[in-house]
Amino acid sequence: MLETSARLLRLLSLLQAHREWSGADLAERLGVTPRTVRRDVDRLRELGYPVNASPGTGGGYQLGAGAQLPPLLLDDDEAVAVAVGLRTAAGQGVEGIGESSVRALGKLEQVLPSRLRRRVGALNAFTVPMLHTPREQAVDPAVLTELAAVCRDSERLRFDYRDHGGASSRRAVEPHRLVCTERRWYLVAWDLDRQDWRTFRADRITPRPPHGPRCAPRTPPAEDLAAYVSRGVSTRAYAEQSTVRLLVPLEEAERRVKPLDGTLEAETEATCLLRTGGASLEFLAFHVLFLGLEFEVVEPVELIDRIRSARDLLSRALDRGGPSGRPAPAAPPPPDGAGRTPGPPSGSGAA
Repeated sequence: MLETSARLLRLLSLLQAHREWSGADLAERLGVTPRTVRRDVDRLRELGYPVNASPGTGGGYQLGAGAQLPPLLLDDDEAVAVAVGLRTAAGQGVEGIGESSVRALGKLEQVLPSRLRRRVGALNAFTVPMLHTPREQAVDPAVLTELAAVCRDSERLRFDYRDHGGASSRRAVEPHRLVCTERRWYLVAWDLDRQDWRTFRADRITPRPPHGPRCAPRTPPAEDLAAYVSRGVSTRAYAEQSTVRLLVPLEEAERRVKPLDGTLEAETEATCLLRTGGASLEFLAFHVLFLGLEFEVVEPVELIDRIRSARDLLSRALDRGGPSGRPAPAAPPPPDGAGRTPGPPSGSGAA
């Protein structure tokens, strides 16, 4: 009996972890026969879990939606991760989710074992989030959930898209993944009209259901999608692009350069390359200066002239001195992450 109960819990955990399982796959995972899997599925249904079954070679088992949310099976690390995620959700650019996160966190903490409650309590008590997303850039939680669902189910997505200039267009894509930064969410998808990969800011998407049909997953544009989106939103989306050599190790540069600032690539043990973009070379000159790191320009050479102009401008300001006639004190170095205005207008390749 104990062995059967443990197997039922394991079966329920598998059904919760994946959208659909074949009977053969479940039998292999559980180390039982397909007939035993069918009996265990019947037991779960008797306990009130809505397990749907599709016949045929392409069929399988799927945990359906019921009248009530079924209990979730979480191990210790998963439970702590969910609690911490709820704690910080309000600052992650999802509109209106703060109150819901607090209610969900309260319910979760009620059932947490004392050892986990202490871990979560310590994180809550001694963590102060420093995240803020302007309301006009916040993502509707329902939209974010809808985007995640079509990515999971490999269904074509139709939506209206508003670019940085306010112009709207109707798009049809095969969605692949959502990528998030500290302030924004992006959808990476294959654009059916443009026959190419595109990155869309989620806060500018208005879904137009019904969605579908289902589509075969495509090979993604890059193995590291976070780096791919970072290149798009920090470099490719801008009219001017540059590469500079930072005269510090990659690890030190990563503490200053955020994903929206540009992309980093190790060159030697003591140097790395920064690729970034901006609306103008003048912007790029000050953007690189504000990082507060020693550097040299790789390309374009015209950026060197803009940096000289910035140097001369600053020198003249210093020569004029402060209000009292004395030379003005030197400005302190910028804090980590200071520098650029947040993000590009519309993301990589989005039109």
